[in-house]
Amino acid sequence: MVKVFAVIACMLFLQGCIHKIVTVPVKIAYKTTKGVVKGTAAVVGAVIPDGDDEDSEKKDKKD
Repeated sequence: MVKVFAVIACMLFLQGCIHKIVTVPVKIAYKTTKGVVKGTAAVVGAVIPDGDDEDSEKKDKKD
């Protein structure tokens, strides 16, 4: 019975450590992925224009 209480006490005391072990790698992976996606979107936007220039040129010709 004493062993059961010892295990429960250890679980309660180490709960914060377990939380850190799980959440820190997830946060790092999220931030890394977020940066990669933003960088990829910027590169794709630079290589493939979205057509805003064409729309403004058509407006200028109409005016």
